[in-house]
Amino acid sequence: MYQGKTTIAPDVLLTIAQLTTLQVEGVSRLSPTPARVNRLFKKGYGEGVNINVVDDTVYADIYVVLKEDANLREVSRTIQFDVGRALSDMIGMQIGCVNVHIEDIDYPENSEA
Repeated sequence: MYQGKTTIAPDVLLTIAQLTTLQVEGVSRLSPTPARVNRLFKKGYGEGVNINVVDDTVYADIYVVLKEDANLREVSRTIQFDVGRALSDMIGMQIGCVNVHIEDIDYPENSEA
């Protein structure tokens, strides 16, 4: 067996979380992460996702816009489960938490309030 080290770029974690979230039924799109000055200088920030890795444990914040008929609770739990499972299965890292932030609901433009 060869000895060595595997390094995973933060963008890989972001991409897994983004694509997994977009596949969940009820998710319309990802929402931009809240703007912070530190975000410009840190790795682990991507459209709709913030990933932090501390001691080989992944912590994720997912920012989403849901479809109008989505059950917010069910969709949130599905995102948490699916993203956690995808990161754990594909990367083999421990998952600390997956926080879901529902930023908005998409309604059709022609619907009346």
